Amino acid sequence: MSDLPALPVTFRPGRTRAVLLTSGVAVFVAVTAVAMMLEKLGPGERLSFVLTGALLFGVLALLSRPKVVADEDGVTVVNIASRRRLAWPEIVRVNLRQGDPWVFLDLSDGTSLPALGIQPGIARQQAISDARALRALTEARSATGPGEDHR
Repeated sequence: MSDLPALPVTFRPGRTRAVLLTSGVAVFVAVTAVAMMLEKLGPGERLSFVLTGALLFGVLALLSRPKVVADEDGVTVVNIASRRRLAWPEIVRVNLRQGDPWVFLDLSDGTSLPALGIQPGIARQQAISDARALRALTEARSATGPGEDHR
């Protein structure tokens, strides 16, 4: 299967990430600039402005964290506040249905895991392409047993 991406491969919403990080920097700079321009603020109040700007940047940076990393041994799903490592056979199906905010991985234990690293928000076609690539990798990797050639 030559149409499979070379491993390791990382899927992440690049445009969304760029927008979030750029916005975070802009908010931090704007809040810090306002703190420095307001003459009536004392040092503690200015510091609280700067810390508020840093907190807002941190929240936006956390929202930009999601990714899905596929390698020879399995998949690592990094969501906003969690990280989960899955072996290839644990993933039964990769789903991105019409209207879904991101990919869902159906797992062998009967649960479903959201994979926020592939989301159609800003770049729908890229998300569809990434979901198809992850689905193809999952089907190819789960079909072979341990110790067998995965190519």
